[in-house]
Amino acid sequence: MKDRSAGTMLELGRYNTLPVSRLTSIGAYLASSEGDILLPSKYLPDGLAAGDRVKVFVYLDSEDRLVATTLHPKGQVGEFALLQVKETATVGAFLDWGLEKDLLAPFAEQAHPMMKGEKHLVRLYLDRSGRIAASSRIDRFLERTPAELKNGAEVDLVFYEFTALGAKVVVNGRYPGLLFKNDLFGRYRIGDHPRGFVKKVREDGKIDVTLRQTGFQGVAGSRDTVIRVLEERGGFLPVGDKSTPEVIYELFRMSKKSFKTVIGNLYKQGVVEITKDGIKLK
Repeated sequence: MKDRSAGTMLELGRYNTLPVSRLTSIGAYLASSEGDILLPSKYLPDGLAAGDRVKVFVYLDSEDRLVATTLHPKGQVGEFALLQVKETATVGAFLDWGLEKDLLAPFAEQAHPMMKGEKHLVRLYLDRSGRIAASSRIDRFLERTPAELKNGAEVDLVFYEFTALGAKVVVNGRYPGLLFKNDLFGRYRIGDHPRGFVKKVREDGKIDVTLRQTGFQGVAGSRDTVIRVLEERGGFLPVGDKSTPEVIYELFRMSKKSFKTVIGNLYKQGVVEITKDGIKLK
């Protein structure tokens, strides 16, 4: 399919910058490799004129016609997005992705049955008929980890499933990762996207990750965090061995195990004093 106007192929389900070919009473028609596409009047930017180029999101309307909008959907084709189920039907679940026409997640593409009101992390894709759809079968969209991703590398994580082992995460928007239970501290939900660090790249291409930096930099960072929080709280905090992991994480964003290691080192260095009521800076 050749581009007959704008010089680039139209990308369905993604943002495109297209020229205005003409203005009419119902909106602006934008030139594309697939012919003119309507941008309805209610989405026209002020002062738009023929020949101008405008950034729009292109999708299919209820009659499977190409249509443009200046609204911003919650995800594009090829991306992951956390979307809420608006309703279910005989063909699947309809998800709210920020546009007038809801997004279909077919039953065959649901990792677990979707119910009204629930939120699911999904991948937006084009089905065999060329329609935009959503899938919560995240694993099948993930790639084998490249050799250049090394242990200790900082990465972006997205939680998509909790298991008996811990949490499955998408690493850098592309690769499969696992955060084991003993590295999972704090409260996380599906769709949360903290930063993390590569713990190990396994032979099967999957990645073990952690939420805290390992090695000297990780220890030094945790040490600085504890001192900073103590200074912000007047030099004393009523925390110690009996404090819950949740309290420790809420204060210091680290596991209780890491906290105890850091406090032990700070005590040996004479930086803090451990009392029956808590810890305080010297």
